[in-house]
Amino acid sequence: MIITHHGSECFKVSFGDTTIAFNPPSKDSSRKQVRFGANIVLISLEHPDMNGVEQVSYGDKAPFVIRGPGEYEVHDVLIKGYPTVSRYGGTERINTVYLVTLEKMLLLYLGALGTRELPADLKEALDEIDVLFVPIGGEGVLEPDDAHELAVSIEPRLVVPMHYSGVGKTSALDAFLKEEGDGVRGGPVDKLTIRARDLEGKQNEIVVFAS
Repeated sequence: MIITHHGSECFKVSFGDTTIAFNPPSKDSSRKQVRFGANIVLISLEHPDMNGVEQVSYGDKAPFVIRGPGEYEVHDVLIKGYPTVSRYGGTERINTVYLVTLEKMLLLYLGALGTRELPADLKEALDEIDVLFVPIGGEGVLEPDDAHELAVSIEPRLVVPMHYSGVGKTSALDAFLKEEGDGVRGGPVDKLTIRARDLEGKQNEIVVFAS
């Protein structure tokens, strides 16, 4: 599995012939635009900064789009969406947290989550999370200290902070890393290539993507 970051909350996850896009910005967003083809698009929040399906509908790929809670199975990927709360954009709205199973790994994508409190059914499903994507930018999503507390409680193998680049407060990254101390995995990376066996023995190891 290869993970690349495209600014703020937008990630591209590729494995084999399948590509998943998380929260691509729309053409109406002021955020950095992306342009690649995806098989699956996950939208956690209906906001121009995060719902740009047209930006990843490229070439001959017509993606399967998931915009909210429920259970889905697409291209051998099992996806479960859980409703949570976000205050991004100044109003309270539904943010979907996605639990994604692929290549024997479990990804938890928190989207624009604005509270540490997770739904009871989601808490019950949080068992041995391999990669956690957590927003830390403030301004409607988690503040750094709340994000760190939530990440520690989930106990993932890898933690990927997001949202602070392009939308939130860049200083939030420094605050988040200060909370963790020495748990950072080397310097910033351009991409992350991982296999299930690579994660054995890891816990709360932070991976920072280059801006």
